[in-house]
Amino acid sequence: MTWSEEEYVGYLHGERRCYAWVMRRHGGLTPHQAWQAAVERYPYEPSDEPHRGLLFHDEAWHWAMLALYGARYTVEHPELIEPSAEYRALD
Repeated sequence: MTWSEEEYVGYLHGERRCYAWVMRRHGGLTPHQAWQAAVERYPYEPSDEPHRGLLFHDEAWHWAMLALYGARYTVEHPELIEPSAEYRALD
């Protein structure tokens, strides 16, 4: 996908915000810790990066659940497969 810089940065910020929310709500991290985790998960990629934005193929909910509960979260925590209504309201 070809992103304008404005589109990419906007999407990056939105995914970071959602990831940080999950890490606070479900992971018990402080706001600062959650934001740091989000920045680490979603680093800025320069415009010449060939796979820029590939991380966006799954939403922040999924990446946060993997970080918190591991690859088997869908088996061990089936209630977390779908994002919560609170998470959906972030958009």
